[in-house]
Amino acid sequence: MRIERVDDKTVKCFLSNEELDEYDIDYKDFVLRSEKAKEVVQEIIVQAEEAVGYKPPKYSFDLQIMMLPDQGLILTFSERDPENEPSSLIECLKEMKRVLQKAKEKVGMASEQPVPAQIEASAPAEAASQAPAPAKKPDFAIFSFDRLRDVMNYAAVLPGNLRVDSALYEMEDVYYLCLGKGNASYERFSRACIQAMEFGNIYGAEEKLLLRLEEHGRCLIQAKAVRKLRG
Repeated sequence: MRIERVDDKTVKCFLSNEELDEYDIDYKDFVLRSEKAKEVVQEIIVQAEEAVGYKPPKYSFDLQIMMLPDQGLILTFSERDPENEPSSLIECLKEMKRVLQKAKEKVGMASEQPVPAQIEASAPAEAASQAPAPAKKPDFAIFSFDRLRDVMNYAAVLPGNLRVDSALYEMEDVYYLCLGKGNASYERFSRACIQAMEFGNIYGAEEKLLLRLEEHGRCLIQAKAVRKLRG
């Protein structure tokens, strides 16, 4: 594990493939904030304090993940300003992960004895009206790819009947795939987003980023990009 200090609020850590195997972890664990990833992150912070005098952030930090083919990955920790906290696709993917977990729990509960109807009805009627509205689930994401071949390889591993919306742009020799939920289930859309990170990187999940691509980039495939690239 090699740790480098970038500035007062930023530190980088290089994890080799051998170290990832030793921890039994990969980049998806960091993206989804698994328990294993949290333990490794805590260990990195402790070592960063000892090695380079890094001070853990007072509030929270952003974690950027960069894959190094055949070498490992680099984790970059930077302190987040709580008064100017940007929206992040990482948070969106965390929400996706929670949805997947809930779906699995429902499958497990199906084999258990159902709750009697009279117990379900015993909750006060006003409780439902007082319950907070559910948070809006992310249904749009943009991923960047260094090569068109990477986009094609990604499209090839997706199910043929996946009904997502997709468009492909090119800007400054980088390819951007805009992925929308479309008519796919939320679980299948979230899985497609997670798979995209095996071939590319997160660009963002904000409408202004799409507008930037439309204004400064070149649209290669306006609709059904995934299906066309697969074929």
